[in-house]
Amino acid sequence: MGTTSRPPKWIKPQLTRLVDEAPAGGGWVHELKFDGYRMHARIDDRKAKLLTRTGLDWSHRYRRTIEALQSLRVKSAYIDGELCALNDHGVPVFSRLQAAMDEGRTDRLVFFAFDLLFLNGESTAQLPLIERKARLQRLFRKEIDGLRYTEHVAGDGPRFRAEACRLGLEGVISKRADRPYAPGDRGIWVKSKCLNREEFVVVGWTDPEGSRSHIGALLLGYYTEDGRLHYAGRAGTGMTEKELKRLAGVLAPLQIKSMPLAEAPPRDSRFGSPLKLSKVHWVKPELVVEVTYLTWTEDNLLRQVSYQAQRQDKPARQVVRPVPHPRRR
Repeated sequence: MGTTSRPPKWIKPQLTRLVDEAPAGGGWVHELKFDGYRMHARIDDRKAKLLTRTGLDWSHRYRRTIEALQSLRVKSAYIDGELCALNDHGVPVFSRLQAAMDEGRTDRLVFFAFDLLFLNGESTAQLPLIERKARLQRLFRKEIDGLRYTEHVAGDGPRFRAEACRLGLEGVISKRADRPYAPGDRGIWVKSKCLNREEFVVVGWTDPEGSRSHIGALLLGYYTEDGRLHYAGRAGTGMTEKELKRLAGVLAPLQIKSMPLAEAPPRDSRFGSPLKLSKVHWVKPELVVEVTYLTWTEDNLLRQVSYQAQRQDKPARQVVRPVPHPRRR
């Protein structure tokens, strides 16, 4: 550990590497993956700043969080964490965070602290993770509204990830317990996501852009029990050049002039580019495809969708989901 009077102005964050499954071996600790903004909290002489993963000072955007950080019983510190907006069940929801930013309602956000890189004149970055977390936890012994220490479990990563996925969370971050903080991607922090897999009805497609050929994205839908067809989002990844050509051939004979949906899709979304309805090619709702996706947004749209395959064994009218909640305006 090095001794210095003031914390660093900014530390390049340690990154995570995507893997299919949480590590099963010993020596790893596992935390829930939070769906928010990665933030560093820098406290110098009891004055706090919030820094983005690229070092920008966003303190003015989160005054309530700054006030909470300044109430910590510490003279100087540098804390790694994630700033989140929670739903009614206490689960971080990214769309709520973006809505809070858009509407200037950031007073209910929660900063989840998961690492400590500097404390009261000393750099702690070279300590083993498990020791850094122990020191961090002691800072959070007193409950402060808007701040939380990130708990972890040791060992049995696959079981921990399975439980996180069962609860509908985004995934798991697994970290080597004995390693120092290492800015950049060194593979000693890995993330494993919880992906859902489901069938949807193709209701149209968009034109290709750039070097892409044949079709752009598939527009997806599903039926509710009352027979209404609702928009679910777009799938633009996961299709090879060969599959794009094949799908274009399948969809062309199904093209129709009128929109088959019960109501028009939203033109704008916080996830993805705006949808230009005038350039959409609508089709008869007959083709069923299977996709993977991360989650549903609070606007009832799929997030991080990837095409998997066409399903010829399931009629479109059997792709039924419960009635959606009203979309937020």
